[in-house]
Amino acid sequence: MNITENVLSIKSKIAEAARTAGRSPEDITLVAATKMNGAEAVRQAILAGVPVCGENRAQELTEKYAQGAYEGAGVHFIGHLQKNKARQVVGVCSLIQSVDSVGLLAHIDKLARELGIIQDVLLEVNVGGEETKYGFSPEQLPPVLEQVSNMSGVRVRGLMTIPPISDYKGRNRVCFARMYQLFIDISAKKYDNVYMNFLSMGMSGDFEDAIAEGSNMVRVGSAIFGPRIYPAADK
Repeated sequence: MNITENVLSIKSKIAEAARTAGRSPEDITLVAATKMNGAEAVRQAILAGVPVCGENRAQELTEKYAQGAYEGAGVHFIGHLQKNKARQVVGVCSLIQSVDSVGLLAHIDKLARELGIIQDVLLEVNVGGEETKYGFSPEQLPPVLEQVSNMSGVRVRGLMTIPPISDYKGRNRVCFARMYQLFIDISAKKYDNVYMNFLSMGMSGDFEDAIAEGSNMVRVGSAIFGPRIYPAADK
């Protein structure tokens, strides 16, 4: 597995997908999903041109920061964040992509105010309506965004989604198109403290489809680092 070659290949495919959609490749941010990859692998990806790393677990984030793994790149949190782990992430990651409940949003706001900062976040949307997935339903977003208007420690910068798993290429384009419409609709409403800068959708198997439907941030893990090998307890 050659991480450098993989990064260059992914960046080339992102550029091609962007141009096909009539967009500039520079408008698409590649986030390397670094879950279960060690500091050396992360460093290789950054040297190959990855601009942002995305971590799924607060413990891994803390460990890799201590090892200097992220030097030269930005760091986002992209996994499910438990409230009791939020203190390890707030003020450490420039963007928390996976805010999936009002309770978590309020807790991040509280921690950020304690630190005297504004934490940028994305709201995770369960666009497929899956019971096993985290995130807000599209219908829940308007009242949540109204609440954000009164928060001084967080700033919403856009939306994120993980669509249903599909074995068929192109099947999730409907979900991606719906997310893009939400993104546009929210942009038009001009909520206070809400800026629709980022639409984070698309992973290793479907990022080209996501770009075609309007994504400007893709989270790619296995296509860069190879398949993850999970311990039996994690499966």
